[in-house]
Amino acid sequence: MSTATRQTGKAATQNGLSLYNGDRMTQAEFHRRYQAYPDDVKFELVGGVVYLASPLRRAHGKYHVQLAMLFGLYESKAPGVEVLDNATTILGEESEPQPDLALRILSAYGGRSRETEDDYVAGPPELIAEVAHSTRSIDMHQKRLDYRAAGVREYLVLCVEEVAFYWFGFKPDRKLGTDNRGVFRSQVFPGLWIDGRAVLAHDHMRAARTLRKGLASPEHARFLRRLQARRES
Repeated sequence: MSTATRQTGKAATQNGLSLYNGDRMTQAEFHRRYQAYPDDVKFELVGGVVYLASPLRRAHGKYHVQLAMLFGLYESKAPGVEVLDNATTILGEESEPQPDLALRILSAYGGRSRETEDDYVAGPPELIAEVAHSTRSIDMHQKRLDYRAAGVREYLVLCVEEVAFYWFGFKPDRKLGTDNRGVFRSQVFPGLWIDGRAVLAHDHMRAARTLRKGLASPEHARFLRRLQARRES
């Protein structure tokens, strides 16, 4: 939300636009109230329930940046694919989360989400990623169910305290495993190869090398051709 359209949190309360943990409301009402808050306050609506984000620890920030770099590298080699960082995403009548990261196919290339007139995203990105620390329970349960119901196709959760990756596919609903080298290979974004062990060890070079191998794979080349064909049709 821009500072031009937000008031202070105090003003939001005075105007009856306050939000509290556990409030239940529709996406439209949540969005109206959320616009009254300043940029440094983060709320999410998950399954019709309001959640206020906790302050982020250093470990969260480090993992977030590393995943963002990998997603950004993938985007740079896949015209028609867009990575978003903490972008408000309208998923339905009871859902407006702000995922840590999302990877989506642009609507012009056949993606299922679209850009709204006021520059939000409406509809499910193909892949969402969350870095879970204090939010582990929400990310692994409420959000996973919410994202699946909305039509998100893959969901990655990096759990900080466990030092573990979880990658879910929702068609069908299952936990995705790795290859024999410990590498996750996205089914939705061919060539998106994430070396979970390298990321968890903060081995940026190894993680980048693995992704570049994926970007050089035949399946990634076929994916690019499909994207271009959708764009031209």
